[in-house]
Amino acid sequence: MDLIPSWNSVCLLLGFFSYLGIAGSVLPGKLVPGAVLADGTRLHYRSNGLLSLFLLVGLLIIGAWMDFVSLTAISDRGLELLSTTFIFSVIVTLILYVAGCKSKDRSASLKPHVTGNIIDDMWFGIQLNPNFFGVDLKFFFVRAGMMGWLLINLSVLAKSIQDANFSQSMILYQLFCVIYIVDYIFYEEYMTSTWDIIAERLGFMLVFGDLVWIPFTFSIQGWWLLSNKVELPTAAVVANCIVFVIGYLVFRGANKQKHDFKNPKALIWGQPPKVIGGKLLVSGYWGIARHCNYLGDLLLALSFSLPCGISSPVPYFYPIYLLILLIWRERRDEARCAEKYNDVWAKYRQAVPWRILPYVY
Repeated sequence: MDLIPSWNSVCLLLGFFSYLGIAGSVLPGKLVPGAVLADGTRLHYRSNGLLSLFLLVGLLIIGAWMDFVSLTAISDRGLELLSTTFIFSVIVTLILYVAGCKSKDRSASLKPHVTGNIIDDMWFGIQLNPNFFGVDLKFFFVRAGMMGWLLINLSVLAKSIQDANFSQSMILYQLFCVIYIVDYIFYEEYMTSTWDIIAERLGFMLVFGDLVWIPFTFSIQGWWLLSNKVELPTAAVVANCIVFVIGYLVFRGANKQKHDFKNPKALIWGQPPKVIGGKLLVSGYWGIARHCNYLGDLLLALSFSLPCGISSPVPYFYPIYLLILLIWRERRDEARCAEKYNDVWAKYRQAVPWRILPYVY
C-alpha cells in the first residue's frame, strides 16, 4: 500500500532533517534575540533559513542534473512520506513527553509543566523551548514545515512538467506559494514574536502541525491540479492576483508592525505608534482589527485555492480549515490577553472593536 512507509521515504525524511540541523547550525546568519522569558532570560535564534533553503534547492538541482536524485522523488512517494512523517511526529512527541517529565531544569525554557493529564500534557507539551544538541526544536520544526511545503510543491511542479500537465493554474498556485514561503523565511526572525514561539509549549499539537499538517495539507491544491485541468478566464486570474496582493500586504504589514513595535522609536505608517496602557498597539493595521494578521492569512490561503476554480471543494480544504483554526485561536488569544492585561485589554477592545474582519467580525 502507498501509505506504508518505505526505507526510501525514511531516508528522504531523515536526510532532510539532518541537512536542516547541520545547515542551521553552521551557515552564517543574524542572531535574533527572542522574547524575554518569565525568569528574565531570552533565547537567541540564528536566522539563516533563506541561505539554507537556497543552498538546499541548489544542491537538489545539481544532484538532479548529475542523476544523483530525482526531482519527482517527493511527488512519487507522497503518501509514503505522509505516513512516515506522521509516525516521526508521534515518536518525537513521546520523546518530548518523557524528557519533559524527567527534567529537573528550573529555567523558564525547560521547566516542566506537568498537569497529570497525559493527553493534555502530550498534546500541548511540557516544556516551552526544548532543544536537541543546542538546536531549538520549536524554531527548527517551523522552518522544516515551511521548507517541506515548498519542496513538495516544487516536486509536484516537476511531476506536472514530466507528465505534460503544466497549466496556467499550476503556475499561479506555485508562484503565490513560492512568494509566500520565501518571504516567510526571509522574515523568519519575526517568528520569534509569534504566540507559538513565545507562549506555546512544544507537544504533539505543534510538532504534528509543523511537520505534517503544514506541508501535506497546504499543498493539496498542487496535488489536485496534477489530475485536474482548469482553464481560468482572464478576469478570474486578475481577481486571484488581487486577492493575493491584498492578503500579502495585510499579512506582512501587520506582522512587521508588531515586530517593529518592540523598538520604541519605530514609526507606524509614518507616525509615532499609538499605545493603550503602554503595552498594546492601536496604530496601523492593529488599530483596524485586533487580529488583522489573521485576515491576511485567510486571504492568502484563499488565493492559493482560487487557481483550482470552483468545480470541487477539495482544493478549498486549506482556507476552510484555516478559518476554523484562526477563529478558535483568536478566541484563545482573547481569553489569554484578557487575563494578562485586565483593564488595559478592555480599553483596547473599546478602541478596536473588530476581531478579524472590520464591520463583519
